[in-house]
Amino acid sequence: MVGVKPVGSDPDFQPELSGAGSRLAVVKFTMRGCGPCLRIAPAFSSMSNKYPQAVFLEVDVHQCQGTAATNNISATPTFLFFRNKVRIDQYQGADAVGLEEKIKQHLENDPGSNEDTDIPKGYMDLMPFINKAGCECLNESDEHGFDNCLRKDMTFLESDCDEQLLITVAFNQPVKLYSMKFQGPDNGQGPKYVKIFINLPRSMDFEEAERSEPTQALELTEDDIKEDGIVPLRYVKFQNVNSVTVSRKTG
Repeated sequence: MVGVKPVGSDPDFQPELSGAGSRLAVVKFTMRGCGPCLRIAPAFSSMSNKYPQAVFLEVDVHQCQGTAATNNISATPTFLFFRNKVRIDQYQGADAVGLEEKIKQHLENDPGSNEDTDIPKGYMDLMPFINKAGCECLNESDEHGFDNCLRKDMTFLESDCDEQLLITVAFNQPVKLYSMKFQGPDNGQGPKYVKIFINLPRSMDFEEAERSEPTQALELTEDDIKEDGIVPLRYVKFQNVNSVTVSRKTG
């Protein structure tokens, strides 16, 4: 039985988040005598045992007033979601079904899974921060579109009328980019030359991408686009990223 771990005082909160590492941490902010908090408590406890790959914490807003204030808690129960001590989402209210759906959503691409052990300690998969409404892809095929490149399965993104792709990924808050993962076929048709731009004020077209100076240009090897390949970036140039645009062309 894993269970929900109470946070006894303000100084205990950050160490508990640090201990969770890249695993999902679900923090319930509660208050003694709160009816909705009491109603959802059994379901929250059950979820903590059902999803042992996540860490479940409980914070009393009166006992940990500083933690509640820092996290702008204005009502209970409020559930905050963290990874690597970074707040990635929240859920408010006593709807157990809705809360569990939110938990499952964040566990689908859990950076704590075995397939992501190549992520260095202290870094994390940025999938939870992607704002899909702000993403776009020029020249994607109808059958194999952009959404496929956000999935960890056998689906894939494919260009349509020629080899060019222009992909923009938007984030729901500023992020720091340490590396990128490019995965392609081993038949010589994978990406070879890539330009990376950040924080563009508007969408660019292929002609503009061709003539513009990128934040960084990459020449990818066969090893770079294998399943276990990770391509490091010039980290100092990617410290405050709201969106990243990737222009790809085979050569």
